[in-house]
Amino acid sequence: MADIGSVVSLPDTEALFKLDPYIKPHDQELKRRYKCLQDRLKRIEDEEGGLDEFTTGYKYYGLHQTTEGGIVCREWAPSAEAVYLRGDFNEWRSKQHAFQSIGYGKWEITLPPNADGSCPIAHKTIIKLQVQTKSGELVERLSPWSTYAVQCQETMLFQSVWWNPPEDQQYKAKYPKPKPAQGLMIYEAHIGIASWKGEVSSYDNFTDNVLPRIKKQGYNAVQLMAVMEHAYYASFGYQVTSFYAASSRYGNPEALKRLIDESHRLGVVVFLDVVHSHAAKNVLDGLNQSDGSNSCFFHDGSRGDHLLWDSRLFNYTSTEVLRFLLSNLRWWVEEYGFDGFRFDGVTSMLYHHHGIGTGFSGGYHEYFGLSTDTDALTYLTLANDMLHTFYPDIITIAEDVSGMPALCRPVREGGNGFDYRLAMAIPDRWIKMLKEQKDEDWSMWDIVWTLINRRHGEKAVAYAESHDQALVGDKTLAFWLMDKEMYTNMSLLTPPSTIIDRGIALHKMIRLISHALGGEAWLNFIGNEFGHPEWLDFPRPGNDDSYHYARRQWNVVDDDNLRYKYLNNFDRAMNELQHKKQWLNSPQAYVSCTHEDDKLIVFERAHLVFVFNFHVTSSYTGYRIGTNTPGKYKIVLDSDDAEFGGHSRLDHNTDFLTSPTAWHNREHSLQVYIPSRVVLVLAVEDDV
Repeated sequence: MADIGSVVSLPDTEALFKLDPYIKPHDQELKRRYKCLQDRLKRIEDEEGGLDEFTTGYKYYGLHQTTEGGIVCREWAPSAEAVYLRGDFNEWRSKQHAFQSIGYGKWEITLPPNADGSCPIAHKTIIKLQVQTKSGELVERLSPWSTYAVQCQETMLFQSVWWNPPEDQQYKAKYPKPKPAQGLMIYEAHIGIASWKGEVSSYDNFTDNVLPRIKKQGYNAVQLMAVMEHAYYASFGYQVTSFYAASSRYGNPEALKRLIDESHRLGVVVFLDVVHSHAAKNVLDGLNQSDGSNSCFFHDGSRGDHLLWDSRLFNYTSTEVLRFLLSNLRWWVEEYGFDGFRFDGVTSMLYHHHGIGTGFSGGYHEYFGLSTDTDALTYLTLANDMLHTFYPDIITIAEDVSGMPALCRPVREGGNGFDYRLAMAIPDRWIKMLKEQKDEDWSMWDIVWTLINRRHGEKAVAYAESHDQALVGDKTLAFWLMDKEMYTNMSLLTPPSTIIDRGIALHKMIRLISHALGGEAWLNFIGNEFGHPEWLDFPRPGNDDSYHYARRQWNVVDDDNLRYKYLNNFDRAMNELQHKKQWLNSPQAYVSCTHEDDKLIVFERAHLVFVFNFHVTSSYTGYRIGTNTPGKYKIVLDSDDAEFGGHSRLDHNTDFLTSPTAWHNREHSLQVYIPSRVVLVLAVEDDV
């Protein structure tokens, strides 16, 4: 078999074993999995016209205008007895326009152009499929390949809309796609909550008002959530109903294209939060039972249902399901210009138990035993290989809490091809500490271990909090730290309370140590850069359909009389220093000190020395710290700076001279003044 993508005859597993010798006993299992990938690729090459044709199924399926001006529509509905097209174009007459069966569960219909040469289905026309089931029942369905869907205000169901604007109304990209930075700083965002108003916000608002904030803060990537159409707004976009449709809640497809193009103009790449782990159970406006059967795109029986999420699970053994999902990835790249994907629910995909009621101990039997779902793993590996073959600069990120070995190693090594995995243990650790421990009881080693405990050679996205921590039932980091005092004591017109002073100090320290020590990329959820208060809750019956907590209060950070600006300033300074020094693109830090009594953590990364004093009350004068780089050091970042809401206890004109005194297993050392609840970052003067 000719090599396809990065798939070679045999994987270079020896490269994996050098990184992780514990994988070696599972060499045969790795090769078995690799053979599954090879077999699938060979079938695609032999039977489906090759990988390129196979992964552009959106060009074949769904509704298309022909070169003559007519319409051709194709669908895959293997259990249907008959399929019909109806809509505004035929006054919703039933059974008037019948598809013809063309074999293998595929159906096709062609409509000639109108007498004047115009398209028989007008732009923005509502259309539906009628499917005759094996029982003879005639049911309405949406095309799985629909590219635009809008909600009917009478039935509240989503309806497929034929989106075919004239050329002068189509948005054309003006700017080249930037290459993703090595030191990724990702701004995770939800379009709908991106306004301070109590409403569903828009693509245009995000483009005009939020993208400039993201650029100013120093982020070089934005990750968009809830773009794939979802009938239930409060699902946060994770109950997808139309996989090829950009959500109409925020505007039309051309507005999303403008957003991405403008982001590219700013040098910011755009990732899509893609959901291929499951689908909503919606029948009338979703993918479920699209051909009248309980299978089609999904497993039948219990394997097709996710008990915790109450959703449907894809049948990754099906050729047409693979075509649908792989083509979906290419659709978002080709049609909209996305630069990468964050794959949601990867842990659920990797295991037959979906992670439900399972705690991962790190034992390799958990990864290479019968609990692993080979079919889903093959799909993920194939998706990564396909994306990196056709788009060498693409970035893929796995949301996996299990720690599957080699998930983020190249496919040619026997890995699964992701570029990054989310370091999901980090935010969990911070929230647990804030909930359950006094500051005095914090363990410096526990903090460090959580931040550095990641697979060598597999890149991780570090974050102190994401949307998960902000959801109702939990609180943002800032709200855990300051709670109700954020309502009354964030004004500069009054002195800060003890709680506010502590909260601002620890918020900065927690974010910087996670940023600098926790991974090879950084992620921030929209608003958390300035310590957004409260929590996130979408309108639903349980809160009287209120939008009060489904918004971002930009007004508080824009108000110069409020202390939120200090956290925002620190976030920007932190990102700017990373951009200059590139610690995210440097080897893992060397931690020279974790002092439990003094509550100090010291580490070196990217030729910087980071000094964190988490002590509640003690400041230290002449505190000796180690470094391997001799010279004269200067302060390059100080969380106690007045610009960041600190007390200005450090003199930035101070020179910190090293001596040849070895300290903490480092060849040189220097002495610093480090106040309580302050982080100090030092650099050699010539490198400032």
